[in-house]
Amino acid sequence: MWSAEDQQGRLHLFQRWGRCQALGALSADDRALLRSLAEGPITVGPELELLKTLRAGGWLEITISRHGDALYTLCPVSPPAVPEPVAGDLVLSRFAIMRREEAELLLESPLAWAGVRVHDPEVARIVAGLAGPVHEPLTPDDRLGHRVRHDLRVAGLAVPACGEEETRRELRQWGPHELWFHERSRMRDRLPADRGWGRTSWGKAAFAPLPARHEGYGGAGVRLHRPDLAALRLTDPSLTAVIEDRRSARVFDDERPIDVRQLGELLYRCARVRAGYLLDDQERVDRPYPSGGALHELELYPVVRTVAGLEAGMYHYDPRAHRLNLVRSAGPEVNRLLAAAAWAAATRERPQVLIVISARFGRVMWSYSEMAYALVLKHVGVLQQTMYLVATAMGLGACALGGGDSSAFSAATGLDELAEASVGEFMLGSGAAG
Repeated sequence: MWSAEDQQGRLHLFQRWGRCQALGALSADDRALLRSLAEGPITVGPELELLKTLRAGGWLEITISRHGDALYTLCPVSPPAVPEPVAGDLVLSRFAIMRREEAELLLESPLAWAGVRVHDPEVARIVAGLAGPVHEPLTPDDRLGHRVRHDLRVAGLAVPACGEEETRRELRQWGPHELWFHERSRMRDRLPADRGWGRTSWGKAAFAPLPARHEGYGGAGVRLHRPDLAALRLTDPSLTAVIEDRRSARVFDDERPIDVRQLGELLYRCARVRAGYLLDDQERVDRPYPSGGALHELELYPVVRTVAGLEAGMYHYDPRAHRLNLVRSAGPEVNRLLAAAAWAAATRERPQVLIVISARFGRVMWSYSEMAYALVLKHVGVLQQTMYLVATAMGLGACALGGGDSSAFSAATGLDELAEASVGEFMLGSGAAG
């Protein structure tokens, strides 16, 4: 948050992405009060008009104390909303989470206009008591319990037990993790003011950037076919044709399996490294599909059941050398990945090739804050569409999957899931059977 004064001497408050409030021409006392509020917590009377204006605009953090000890703080992320009165029981919103932030607990929800920073264990106990509609009754003398429940309701963190979170379709359709992901990965004025968003390059001060090239695997390598792109420009079907002809194929013809030459052509056309360069101390890469910041964190792992000219197993695609390196030979781990793909595709037939798409998260998360994982999933989508169109142009069967077994991927590769994990799956094979 920052302030600015216009030519008429009127003061304005600003927050990220355009949120602002005009305060007008303030007196010397009001300007001194504003400076004091900006420098740290102060104790003032609530009757001051400037405080009323700041509170109504959601600009003030308010700490509730008892005998000089801080109990909890209301931390606005947007202007306050006025909830409907509640006659029945309250429960904690199912979208609310309590987590540690530094040495305190923070209670927040993507639907609430304020979070609550908990300073005292007694307040945490009161919050926990709202987990269900049956509560320990409050005595009239329990002023803290009544105040906490009131403030949680006002903030939007406590809701009616049988209210719209249970009955309104627009709320019931969201899982808490999905709504949180949507809320935090979008450019919103509700994002807490102390959180960066977008390309903050936060990691620059603490960690070295990850190299663009994946660390090699020790298994046997397979050099792949490099297609003649100039010839393909003349012979390929048109963009309109491949878009209109694209279909998802879940069953493939094992009598005529895809061959290693076709697999090599598809990988070359979709995912090879065309160029690399250094920018802002980070390696950037040019590949056929787009990637935010040219970071290209995605890696491709063809899991082979049957490919003419290639042994079954799990491979890693090296997009610089355009070759496959064996990660794991055929066996239970590889079969588990193929079986999970068949289950996700709602078919009994395992694919001839399952291309598992993984992400080396540090490539993106070193630069981007809050929205990095959302960016990864966007990259998965554009890569899958690129593979769909190339497969269609080549006359191959293909199908992007809605989910996959990330535990099986980690077991097969031995990778740390926090460093690199599977984020997408794509089935590939010869033309559909029948």
